[in-house]
Amino acid sequence: MTIHEALLAFALVAGLLTLVPGLDTALVLRSTVTRSRSHGFAALLGIQVGTLVWGAAAAGGAAALLAASQTAYRALTLAGAAYMAWMGASMLWRSFRAPRDGAAEVDVPLPVGGRWRDLGLGLSTNLMNPKVGVFYVAAIPQFVPDGVNPLFMGLLLALVHCALGTAWLSVVVLGAGWAGPRLRRSGAVRWVDRVTGGVLVLFGARLAVSARV
Repeated sequence: MTIHEALLAFALVAGLLTLVPGLDTALVLRSTVTRSRSHGFAALLGIQVGTLVWGAAAAGGAAALLAASQTAYRALTLAGAAYMAWMGASMLWRSFRAPRDGAAEVDVPLPVGGRWRDLGLGLSTNLMNPKVGVFYVAAIPQFVPDGVNPLFMGLLLALVHCALGTAWLSVVVLGAGWAGPRLRRSGAVRWVDRVTGGVLVLFGARLAVSARV
């Protein structure tokens, strides 16, 4: 297998996974609809930086240690589950406290403001999800040609994944950006946060259950 063949094969797998709606899509939609396209792109950037970190960690062996150590995996999984549940509950709480006229934005209580808030949400949610690392641990060895440095190849594969994710989520941001002003005027922002918050809580609960199995 050559590098080009490995990249094409991995792109097919990563592309299929990218098109499946999930937590990343929900976060980008939420940031765009409740605030603006620039906030949606900030969340997208955070998600992709997290993907690169996981790709480098997997290629460097750190994620392999995580996959091999049941205790470490469970600890990170439970921490990630608690974090996502807290973020989701915060969104739900603030959405129910928002004015009925929809004039006020519903913000996530992160320690930094503006677009950094959305970037931090995308990055931290991605990094706190150990299943992303386990995916890279399982995938990268299958796509490393003989004689190619694993760290280099892992970063290259992560970049392919990022490119595909960025392309797809950019379409989501642009579409949501068109609908965002109309939804904000109608007060639908509260429902966007409720749906996203619910997704985060459910995802956190699912992680917690998987850690106990």
